[in-house]
Amino acid sequence: MKVIITRPSPDAEDFAAEIAGAGVTAIISPVMAIRPRAGEIDLAGVGALAFTSSNGVRVFAGLSGERNLKTFAVGAATVAAARREGFSDIASAAGDVESLADLITISKPYMPVLYLAGSERAGDLVGLLAERGLAARRAVIYDAVEIAAPSPIAAAALAENPADCVVVFFSPRSARLFIRQARAAGAEKSLSAAVALCMSAEIGAAADEIAWARIEISQHRAAEAMARLVEAEKSARNRRTGKSR
Repeated sequence: MKVIITRPSPDAEDFAAEIAGAGVTAIISPVMAIRPRAGEIDLAGVGALAFTSSNGVRVFAGLSGERNLKTFAVGAATVAAARREGFSDIASAAGDVESLADLITISKPYMPVLYLAGSERAGDLVGLLAERGLAARRAVIYDAVEIAAPSPIAAAALAENPADCVVVFFSPRSARLFIRQARAAGAEKSLSAAVALCMSAEIGAAADEIAWARIEISQHRAAEAMARLVEAEKSARNRRTGKSR
């Protein structure tokens, strides 16, 4: 089984390492690249930081030495990235913007929250906090730039035996961009034999723009849950073919 990973680096490599023991072939084929924006980040009056992706954490860490402010992270992967970068006070939400807004609301920070984001983002954290009476502002610190074509290895795998392929999606935008890549490469019909593994129902709805053999949805919004979904797909295929692994 070949697993096409659509995440940008370094998250793609991290996920490949996470599924290394599942007996699958990981193929890294990002649909976007992270491009940090230059310039200083204004932290005047800020009482807490909020991140909805590990990309935001890494870019912020490259632009600022601040590590002591209260930090709110959308989920486990973002928490892990913050820990690696040396943040000292981190709280984790349940993997989506709504739960992050709830977490911040419960914590009741005394000063404005600074939301470090990309130019493309899912959900309106600042708006959700404003509805709850909390002051927040957004700083756009990176762009997630579209990559026009799948990697040559991914394109070859889909052309040779798409039924052996599963494609993993961690955001609605990544699903839409991969479909655009496939259409541009003339591989859309091949996807009707492949399986899409999606981290949420919202992502599955974006992937459902075209025909797949199946679309499977993770039970939780976390990379670990996606890894378990890969392992479950591999095990199911092994049972169908009578293999022990």
